[in-house]
Amino acid sequence: MKKLIGVIRIFVGILFIISGFIKLNDPVGFSFKLQEYFSPDVLNIEFMSPFALGLAIILVIVELVLGVALIIGYYKKATMWLLLLMILFFTFLTFYSAYFNKVTDCGCFGDALPLTPWQSFSKDVVLLILILILFFNLKYIQPFFTNFGRSIVIFATFIGCLSFGYYVLMHLPVFDFRAYKVGINIKEGMTVPEDAEKAIFNYNWKFDVNGTEKIITTQGEYPASEGTFIEVDTEVVSQGYAPPIHDFTIERDGEDYAEEFLSTPNVIVVIAYDLNKTEWNGWPVIKKLTNEAIKKGYKVIGLTSSGEAEVNDLLEKQNLNFEFYFTDATVLKTIVRSNPGILKLNKGTILQKKHWNDAEEIELQTISSTNAAIDFDLKNRLDSIAKYDQLYRPLLQETDLEKREALAQKLGLAKEDYTGDLWKKQLLLDTSNLKVVKNILDNYGYPGKSIVGEPTNLIALDVIEHNPIHIDQYIDLFKEAAAKGELPMTRVAALEDKYLMQQHKEQIYGTQAQITAANGFFIWPIKDPEGVNRRRADAGFDRTIEEYAAELMGEKTAYKVLKLSDIKTL
Repeated sequence: MKKLIGVIRIFVGILFIISGFIKLNDPVGFSFKLQEYFSPDVLNIEFMSPFALGLAIILVIVELVLGVALIIGYYKKATMWLLLLMILFFTFLTFYSAYFNKVTDCGCFGDALPLTPWQSFSKDVVLLILILILFFNLKYIQPFFTNFGRSIVIFATFIGCLSFGYYVLMHLPVFDFRAYKVGINIKEGMTVPEDAEKAIFNYNWKFDVNGTEKIITTQGEYPASEGTFIEVDTEVVSQGYAPPIHDFTIERDGEDYAEEFLSTPNVIVVIAYDLNKTEWNGWPVIKKLTNEAIKKGYKVIGLTSSGEAEVNDLLEKQNLNFEFYFTDATVLKTIVRSNPGILKLNKGTILQKKHWNDAEEIELQTISSTNAAIDFDLKNRLDSIAKYDQLYRPLLQETDLEKREALAQKLGLAKEDYTGDLWKKQLLLDTSNLKVVKNILDNYGYPGKSIVGEPTNLIALDVIEHNPIHIDQYIDLFKEAAAKGELPMTRVAALEDKYLMQQHKEQIYGTQAQITAANGFFIWPIKDPEGVNRRRADAGFDRTIEEYAAELMGEKTAYKVLKLSDIKTL
């Protein structure tokens, strides 16, 4: 009996040590699992969620220390009582989870060994039996070392656990067992092999045959049966193959950009699963890293599950120079245990993954010199102007009051900000923006894409366009910038045409049209109409004037050359 107790004692102790260490390697992941248990759908003790991380650390340290205490025989009675209480609690928890199918993985061994709810419960039942055997045979448990020696071992274990736990919290798990570890290609992880095992379902068809319920089970095909069909239920026979990564998306404005970014070389991804819970101390570090990455030619994006209002608030407060896309929170929590965290990708392969504390360890090479001269201070000034340049314009274009209110909420505007004379409010902003932009244009020249990047290079032009009496003053500057590739020539051409039309002069590129109640759309008169298509092609327009007119006025309406004298009759 003594030998059996010794074997059980070592086995249970090692199991607790392994289980505790795996969870201590990833306490943030274990805290997410506890939050699942605390949720309304499971134990309904959501008030405990804010304490999940602290509780996770305490539980795993206690679990690991108890495993060591059992092996060396430290305070046998107290150790056995604590082990018994802990296993009783977890046995109840895993049974509840399995019976009601609430939490699909208990997290007992973290991501290293995922267990189904019933597997977790079975494991806990076996452990409970073994611990009960030890509990009633305490006399056979002989301590190792002296009493002082055992105390030193327990103290050292406790300090080691605290140090290791602190390290992984301030950095990332030392051992990464998740599907998004360094070296993994995300796109390949989402691929299902052609010869992969398919899921198998049983379809239970219910029929009413002369007042008697009859059930016929098939693999999907509709059965031949007399009577009236009632309903069909499905049950999973075999899950089939599931790829390691199956729920990764990068969404924005209803589109999924995952394929695009997973095929792009040299991408830096900033991940913040919840901006309301993010560590704000990390963002200045992130800003420094991402600015350097942009200058060296990397594509930089952010991923979050938070809403647009939270994203806009972060971008404004931190002056970040990259766009955010949206991904499921659970996926982001799985990718990196830091909020914010950083990934370095190359065509979907994870080259580096870092906590924000280790942002300086991200290795950046010079990929391109295109953005090397970007002035981020100037870029941030223009980006802040862009927000106010478009603050009320989307609302002014929306006539439906309900849609306008929904749009205002999406833009983060309070009710007093989208009521009253919106044109007057926008004109005041336009005047204020104009002063800043004129100062930049007069003293520094045009802030093109080599200085502020895209699409920030369009902001100064937009502000002048919205203050049209100043177009003539700066149109030559815009043309010069377009000739150097700092601006799209199509935008400058359209702005020049707009100015000429406002001056009641002939336009050059045929970009401007007007509408009347009697005559509908018509293209404003063009100077030298015979050469307009050549000029349009030189400016970068991809359609002829005839194609452009057909798009505006309908395919059946032919483009008609007008003179300024014809306008009066229209």
